[in-house]
Amino acid sequence: MSATENLKFEEAMSQLEKLVGQLERGDMPLEESLDAFNQGVELVKQCKQKLTEAEKRVEKLVKTDTGVKAEPMEE
Repeated sequence: MSATENLKFEEAMSQLEKLVGQLERGDMPLEESLDAFNQGVELVKQCKQKLTEAEKRVEKLVKTDTGVKAEPMEE
């Protein structure tokens, strides 16, 4: 289990943005850049997983003859 797996979505995004900024500056040694890139890939995977989980929990509202009802979101 990596150190980033228990982060909240917002925390993971914040770390990812920080890594991207560091990489864009281009002042990191190659090894550090590769490590930062690998960490960024893991953060992207984690964010994607968290979004998928949230999407599964979202309910869509469907208009019916008698009003509105909640249904599970289609996959």
